[in-house]
Amino acid sequence: MPALNPYIDFAGRCRDALDFYARCFDGRTETLMTYGNAPMDMPADARDKVMHAEFRAPGIHFMATDGCPGGHATPPAMEGPISLALQLEDPAQQDRIFAALADSGEVAQALQDTFWGARFGMVRDRFGIHWMLNCQRP
Repeated sequence: MPALNPYIDFAGRCRDALDFYARCFDGRTETLMTYGNAPMDMPADARDKVMHAEFRAPGIHFMATDGCPGGHATPPAMEGPISLALQLEDPAQQDRIFAALADSGEVAQALQDTFWGARFGMVRDRFGIHWMLNCQRP
């Protein structure tokens, strides 16, 4: 079943934000991956930055990041602090939804296989909403 979650870019303050929300909502960080965990080359000062995190508390689930560090720019179509992350199970459904969102919108990253075992793409729809579509590979 598809799941929709906010994906928040904390612009370099992700760990602080996660700690703050853990206290506010009695929650916890379930997943935390740094740029140092990723296979791409990153500047030394970016290795401890949060590439992806997941936060959960009763009734709350969101994903978070520090943003793109160093010379790795955020695609212009995805600039802004909040995106919607759609988790899908069916690649055909992912193709259909991605194409529909891209109609009169702007593709920031075409659907492609990733190092985290998923097929992933980003698009800004005609209303300016940023979408991240992720479909785990079997």
